[in-house]
Amino acid sequence: MAAVRSARAMLPQQPLLRARQLGSVHSRRQLSSYLVSPKELAEALKKSPPSPINSEPRVIPLCAAWFLPNDERKGIEAFRQQRIPRARFFDLDKYIDKHSPYPHMLPTAKVFAEAMSELGIRKEDTVVVYDTKELGIFSAPRVGWTLKVFGHDKVHVLNNFKLWVEEGLPTESGELYSVECNPYPIPKVEAEQVASFEELKEIAKDYNKEGSEGVQVLDARPNGRFTGKDPEPREGLSSGHMPGSINIPFSAVLDPTTKAFLPKDQLRKLFEEKGVDPTKPIISTCGTGVTAVVIDTALEEAGYGSPDSRRIYDGSWTEWAQRVKPQESLIIKDD
Repeated sequence: MAAVRSARAMLPQQPLLRARQLGSVHSRRQLSSYLVSPKELAEALKKSPPSPINSEPRVIPLCAAWFLPNDERKGIEAFRQQRIPRARFFDLDKYIDKHSPYPHMLPTAKVFAEAMSELGIRKEDTVVVYDTKELGIFSAPRVGWTLKVFGHDKVHVLNNFKLWVEEGLPTESGELYSVECNPYPIPKVEAEQVASFEELKEIAKDYNKEGSEGVQVLDARPNGRFTGKDPEPREGLSSGHMPGSINIPFSAVLDPTTKAFLPKDQLRKLFEEKGVDPTKPIISTCGTGVTAVVIDTALEEAGYGSPDSRRIYDGSWTEWAQRVKPQESLIIKDD
């Protein structure tokens, strides 16, 4: 037996060497953090281009361009005008729960799988979601969060396309091109990342009561809509805020010039100044569940609070303002 062990020790360790080589290849492809810089994405695309003939896991740029209903611009038009080469377009108004009366609520697992199949995205692909150059950061975090809710863990957000263009990185324009569809398995929904209307209502009713759980609600809408002084962009919808909620306009976590996320230390300082307690659960909300994820992403980037105790209120203010009753006093307007 000793001779056998000695002989084995002298053999070339090809399987181990091959595993190490493969490991180093995959580590080179691994993006460093959830937020990705333009330079890092450009380098990753050179190594793992989104080519249909590439059978290895690829890096797929996914444009999530979307504008508010009162904005004349359209996401698909921005995508046609200028995009990252070989990017796909995720239509935030198409891949939704079409049976819901509220805008772009999370789709069913089946609809999500159909969307990913249509986009030619495979389960093993790394997806980097990005916004328009005009807005910098707006709807991309929402789409990135959607992928995570449906178990696509290899997802990142570009920080951001505005800087990509300004740094002279490659872009293309024109009509959409066809992509090879890939059957995407129907995933399991990670529902623990989503907060419901009923839960938010209980939190609002318990606010300031002894024994309440102390769940913090962060509202990403502009201050004027939060205080009730400015109207909501959706006609007939009352503005105001939930009892006890904290207003952190999503623009506050972005650099006013680059429109990219602020550095981690500045984000932490902002949350501290707003009185956000990182030891307590946090639910982020906004108008329709889009910019709420900008706040959630900023919390993630700052390492502020546990990821397991952070959630998104999918229906957000559009659902809240339509479902609460006037006699419940659950819409607060500042004097």
